[in-house]
Amino acid sequence: MAGTSTEKKNVSRSKRAGLNFPVGRINRMMRNNRYAERIGAGAPVYMASVLEYLTAEILELAGNAAADNKKTRITPRFLNLAIRSDEELNRLLNGVQISAGGVLPHINASLLPKTKKTVEATAE
Repeated sequence: MAGTSTEKKNVSRSKRAGLNFPVGRINRMMRNNRYAERIGAGAPVYMASVLEYLTAEILELAGNAAADNKKTRITPRFLNLAIRSDEELNRLLNGVQISAGGVLPHINASLLPKTKKTVEATAE
């Protein structure tokens, strides 16, 4: 019978879970690095989904930062600005230093030029 096949087509765990990140590779890395003696079947799927979500979140914020500066390419500077401007990501990646990321722009309030309101308030 041509056209009908009894063989099953192999479907990756990433495709089954609807993910772009490689579940099989993450599973292999978790086993090889011996994070635990045993690893459940759902653990690498969950890990891949968390990593994919965090990556998408950071890239979205970095893309917005690049667009705000009228640039089309995401550089380490925009990644750093995106991470440091978001409170939760900043707390998560507090100990991470991004190479060529620069620093957040900040000017101390005492160094800013005095406005009329502050001059009048101090004169009274």
